[in-house]
Amino acid sequence: MENLSDEQVRQMVAEMKRNKISFDQIDSYAQQKSIPQSEVIKLKDRIKMLNLDKELTGNGQPQVVEQEQADRSVSDGTTISARDIEPMTEAERKRAKIFGAELFSNKNLTFEPNLRMATPPNYQLAPGDEVVIDVYGYSEVQHKLKVSPEGHVRIPYLGPVYVNGLTMDAATTRITQQLTSIYGGIKSGNTFVQVSLGNIRSIRVLLIGEVVRPGSYTVPSLATVANALYVSGGPDENGSFRDIQVIRNGQPVAHFDLYDFLRDGDLTNNIVLQDQDIVKVNPYKTRVELTGEVKRPAIFEVKDGETLQDVINVAGGYTDISFKDVIRAYRINNKEREVVNISADEVAAFQPRSGDKYFVDAVLNRFSNRVMISGAVFHPGEYALESNMTVADLIKKADGVKEEASLGRAIIFRLNEDYTPAGTSFSLDDVLSGKQTVALNREDSVVIYSKLELREDYQVKISGQVNSPGYFTYADSLHVEDLILMAGGLRDAASLKRVEVARRIRGKAYNPTDSAVAIVAQFDIAADLSPLAGFALQPFDEVVIRKSPTYVEQATVSIDGEVVYPGAYTINSKRERISDLMKRAGGLRPEAYSEGAVLLRRTFANSSDSALLESKLQVYYNKLQDSADIYKVQNTISRKDQLLGINLEEIVKHPGSKFDLYLEEGDVIRIPKKLQTVQLFGEIYFPKKVRFDRRIDFRDYIRGAGGFTNGALKRRSYVVYANGEVKSTRKVLFFNSYPKVKPGAEIYVPKKSERKGLSGQEIVGLSTGIASIALIIFTILDRTN
Repeated sequence: MENLSDEQVRQMVAEMKRNKISFDQIDSYAQQKSIPQSEVIKLKDRIKMLNLDKELTGNGQPQVVEQEQADRSVSDGTTISARDIEPMTEAERKRAKIFGAELFSNKNLTFEPNLRMATPPNYQLAPGDEVVIDVYGYSEVQHKLKVSPEGHVRIPYLGPVYVNGLTMDAATTRITQQLTSIYGGIKSGNTFVQVSLGNIRSIRVLLIGEVVRPGSYTVPSLATVANALYVSGGPDENGSFRDIQVIRNGQPVAHFDLYDFLRDGDLTNNIVLQDQDIVKVNPYKTRVELTGEVKRPAIFEVKDGETLQDVINVAGGYTDISFKDVIRAYRINNKEREVVNISADEVAAFQPRSGDKYFVDAVLNRFSNRVMISGAVFHPGEYALESNMTVADLIKKADGVKEEASLGRAIIFRLNEDYTPAGTSFSLDDVLSGKQTVALNREDSVVIYSKLELREDYQVKISGQVNSPGYFTYADSLHVEDLILMAGGLRDAASLKRVEVARRIRGKAYNPTDSAVAIVAQFDIAADLSPLAGFALQPFDEVVIRKSPTYVEQATVSIDGEVVYPGAYTINSKRERISDLMKRAGGLRPEAYSEGAVLLRRTFANSSDSALLESKLQVYYNKLQDSADIYKVQNTISRKDQLLGINLEEIVKHPGSKFDLYLEEGDVIRIPKKLQTVQLFGEIYFPKKVRFDRRIDFRDYIRGAGGFTNGALKRRSYVVYANGEVKSTRKVLFFNSYPKVKPGAEIYVPKKSERKGLSGQEIVGLSTGIASIALIIFTILDRTN
């Protein structure tokens, strides 16, 4: 375990976490992997030294890992753990602002040593390295030999060869010389020897000073200063990024400056570490903060002799909108703080002090020579103010005014000396003709208005018998016939007579006796829509195309059931009756039940009927107290078709009589077959459908269904016949006269309304009222006596 690098230990811990192995279960896990107990103890010590034992806490629980339970998913699918969203400490916030600190928090940058690269020529062999000796040619053999603690490699049939401290080139020369004693072909050139490095050794280095995680670390022998800094978390909030020492055998051998890498990509002093090297991060001496309009605002470390210009260079320089004339510095003196103004000439020589804060301001968000023009010009926008520039000059630069520009008046919005807004107007026509000269000031905004924007949108309307009625944009010299074409032409029902145009009254002098509110004109149009001479539309005119009084669309009715020719029929006369339709349908079939014939008719003949009925119903609803009654009325009215009982026998016998109704569009006549049943509903003991029998009456049907229940309201019983006719029970003297039952009839027996007794509170209130009245009466009688 001593030869494992810290990264290899971390990989083992990550595998344990995936397998849900806790720190206490490492012993059993090592036993499964056949790892000796002595090595397990070393592994645990390494895990504790790297503070990885906390990551294995609770992994052995059967539930989900506690940290995983704290994880949550954000909207973009990225998983953020609770550890990632913990609030930062003051030291962490300060360190995050330090230039270069992101190197050690960036997960995409690991500074892992490249173990697959070619062995560096200056690499020195030491105990623990693996040397691969490859003999090829006339003799072929390969040896993988480990350097012993004494610094030897033991070559079979040759013996030990001392290689400790040798570079790879020197070790290759020495091993080749020794092998010539057993391989004669090496001298003759028939056999060759190649020596390479196999598995490298691990070394231990110590990181001290201002480090996030100081301590002893095991790293590969190819590890550099940057590798060691990364595994230790890098310099802390007080650590220097520019004064990092490598101490070897008690003497400093290298000074590493991270700014060389961050600024220039220079890793010259990033030397390869050796076993027992000490990497010391010294405290910083001078730090300053640079904010504002620089490309990389941060806290920077400054070496002796460096100036503020050097700090700005490390920050990437100024941004494009920076104000470079003066940089404000906030400095800490012995007793108090002070503000220092640093001019552009002083930046190159200004010596920073630790704790300085520099702020680079931005240029003002305004222009020194800007004028603007907008509105009805061909190229509105911002232009440079030239010497003695006038409004006419600005309009010329904007390529002139548009045709629809309002020439009577334009406005200049400008700023007074105290920057309060002001406005001034001028005649655009006079400016363009040269009669008036208007000088411009800085930040003036000239607005040229359009005639189209200064008025309401001109429209005309057409309604009635056109294919696409609606509003259309008005144009000069537009005629009624043109508007009809824009509306898709006339409909088939359109009348060419009495075309009506309604026009607004505009610009008329007030006259209290004048009651006219519109101008209405009527005229006829030609079938080919040739325009009328002298009549053109004006804005907001409304055109109405009437329907021809003689135009009638086909109206159909339907007859179903027991007739010879059922189906749909077209009404051929406004005076066509049911009897006429019966004749056209061939009359009744022998099995037809004429008494059960019904007529289904639409509720409303047209929309005007609907609107009239709606207004009357609203008054009727206000008179109804019970919501159930209102619902029944609304439900009846909402039905598209209403059932109308007809007496077909009388219609057939006496055509043209009062029973013979005129047909209307959508009427449906249904004639059933002969019916043989009677249906019972309501408050009877066994509601059911029974066979019709002419010999029995209403009471007999009720008795056959078990009789009335106790809750039956007998005097309100009624019968609905097959043709929709309804007859109710009548009162004759003290007896109920029930209606006659016919085939297909439905008998309904309603339920008595429930009578609720008085509650205790109502009884108390009623008693109190009666007692009060009695007391008043007693008092009046007593006074009269």
